[in-house]
Amino acid sequence: MAGKAIEKRPEVDPRDEPSAEWGWHGSFPKATRIAGWVSVVILLLMIKGNHENNTENVWLIGLAAFLALLLVLDFRKRRTAWRK
Repeated sequence: MAGKAIEKRPEVDPRDEPSAEWGWHGSFPKATRIAGWVSVVILLLMIKGNHENNTENVWLIGLAAFLALLLVLDFRKRRTAWRK
């Protein structure tokens, strides 16, 4: 029966996390993901501009691709989190 017992998480100590004292303790995962995708779109929209050469474009595309990769990895981790 010990293997089937539900493990209870310890309560948050207000000394460690002061925000728990006034009732909020967490993050904004959905808003963070939306902001990430909006940032990718903005970076790609910035390609159209008055650039003299393609150095700026390489950086914009590289940063957008890196950010998109992180968001896809986060989506994959979130999707398979219940398996662990």
